[in-house]
Amino acid sequence: MPSYRPGQVADLLGVSADTVRRWCDDGRLATSRTERGDRVIDGADLAAFLESAAGQVEIPAIGASSARNRFTGIVTKVTSDDIVAKVELAAGPYRLVSILTSEAAEELKLAPGVLAVASVKSTDVVISLPAAS
Repeated sequence: MPSYRPGQVADLLGVSADTVRRWCDDGRLATSRTERGDRVIDGADLAAFLESAAGQVEIPAIGASSARNRFTGIVTKVTSDDIVAKVELAAGPYRLVSILTSEAAEELKLAPGVLAVASVKSTDVVISLPAAS
């Protein structure tokens, strides 16, 4: 399972390292210590935090691609059988779900806590109006 330093989490979430440390000190984000005494955040714990903080934390996109709709986030859940895998990703205020082959999910080593980028390309985009209040 990947682990992240508070500075990495801060960069990923677009907040200061002090904010991440406060979340850790307040018990909102679980940490452990390396043999050298450095604080680290387990990827699965980060995924759980992002699920609980959905809509409160925005993760900036990284990397380059022809796909313009890219969402960088943390994998929060992977459900797989012999043929297909359903992968859920927390990307800032958004929850993205992708269906892919189980083989692809295994090759990418997708698991809760893994940093991933969802690229969305579609020929149809549906726009809706919010329900009247």
